[in-house]
Amino acid sequence: MRRCGSLNSLLEKYPQEIERILAKYPPDQKRAAVMGLIYLAQREKNYITKQSLIDIGEILDLSATDVGSLVGYYTLYHGEPQGMYRIQVCNDLPCALRGADEFLEKLCENVGIQVGETTPDGLITIEAVMCLAGCNHAPLFQVQSGDDISYHEDQTVETALEFINQLRSQEPAKEITEAGERSGPTDLPDLNVPVLPIAVQGTTILTREERVRLMEEGGQ
Repeated sequence: MRRCGSLNSLLEKYPQEIERILAKYPPDQKRAAVMGLIYLAQREKNYITKQSLIDIGEILDLSATDVGSLVGYYTLYHGEPQGMYRIQVCNDLPCALRGADEFLEKLCENVGIQVGETTPDGLITIEAVMCLAGCNHAPLFQVQSGDDISYHEDQTVETALEFINQLRSQEPAKEITEAGERSGPTDLPDLNVPVLPIAVQGTTILTREERVRLMEEGGQ
């Protein structure tokens, strides 16, 4: 494990979790643990800091650039702070043919932001992503928030706005600070607390085990 003369903050904070992740792979293939470590680093602030890229690289003998390339590739990983809820609309060609582009444009227009932007209260980010494996149910989007992932198929602008309104009614807004991070507590989520799903048309809620497995293994 390479060290650069300074303490590895990720290793200091989560020694047991890191040991558990590394134990899944042979010592000579420890680089395969990069997905799990990225997920672990992301849990605290909901995005990957530059220091986390360095820390993960030190643990796995990878460069920060190598780690960062994975963060930039997978839609479940985030390289910069955005909204508490990330609404990711698929506008790949098959979905676009089913009206995804128009859906995305009108949704952003109604929320008052552009694609890729975050609402002023720091609650909602709306993004365009490629392929959520549900082309026949487009327009569709997935929502990420901490450990939670939900899928929303066969959507209209009206049902999507209904979903956003429910998010606003149940979650107090957290302002974005000048440093780009959300204010409020940054404790890691309790993985033993059940998630209460929001009942909205076309919603699929993954089990907590499925969410954790998907985030640790990586994927879109």
